[in-house]
Amino acid sequence: MSGVGIGLGLVLVVAGVLGLNVLGVEITPLVEIVLSLTLATGVGFGGVAAAYLKYRGYGWSWVGVRVPTFRDLVFVAVGFLGAFGLAISASYVVTTLGVQTAQNQAAQTGFENPEVLLLLIPAAILIIGPGEELLFRGVVQRRLREVFSPFIAIPFASLIFAAIHYTSLIGAPSARLVTISVLVLPTLVFGTVYELTDNIVVPALTHGIYNATLFSILYLGIKFSDSMPQSGLLVPF
Repeated sequence: MSGVGIGLGLVLVVAGVLGLNVLGVEITPLVEIVLSLTLATGVGFGGVAAAYLKYRGYGWSWVGVRVPTFRDLVFVAVGFLGAFGLAISASYVVTTLGVQTAQNQAAQTGFENPEVLLLLIPAAILIIGPGEELLFRGVVQRRLREVFSPFIAIPFASLIFAAIHYTSLIGAPSARLVTISVLVLPTLVFGTVYELTDNIVVPALTHGIYNATLFSILYLGIKFSDSMPQSGLLVPF
């Protein structure tokens, strides 16, 4: 299921690029990000998840789409702090040990074109979080929970989610694996808050706010220090 989403997203992005080229539109980094967000994440991931629900005859209630309660919002806050804390701690350990890590392509694009990050900050909450969580938590993890306990389903779904980001990283295979191992940690939190609340809006908000925070730190770091902050390695996008 996740592979279908990735494949569809890539096909749509390529088709979009070719279409714009035919129309004579210049493919700038900003245009690439917009295409990736709308076609790969939004239509690709979100569309495949919606198609799966339609095919299986499930309503949106199956993935737990509802307005967050106060309790849900508490889990969003706690989940964000937990995901951020785990990622920063893991990044610190990796840096201290001097282990080589891979660079995130989105972060690299943001470093070269900081204005792109200003788009990614709101997009993280409005598109990236909802699109990715709907597929990987709402469909993949939910489906795994029909067969396995949460102690198996959550890590398995998190590994699948982290693994699909392998191609979005720049660096040697070993460096990519190190970065993916760091990215698994916040996704475990996303899966846990979904399990505890049974509301897909909770991990979507948690994921979105987490990414938006890292993009904000990345933007401020680039603008004021002209260097790539460590947060650029931690974005699961």
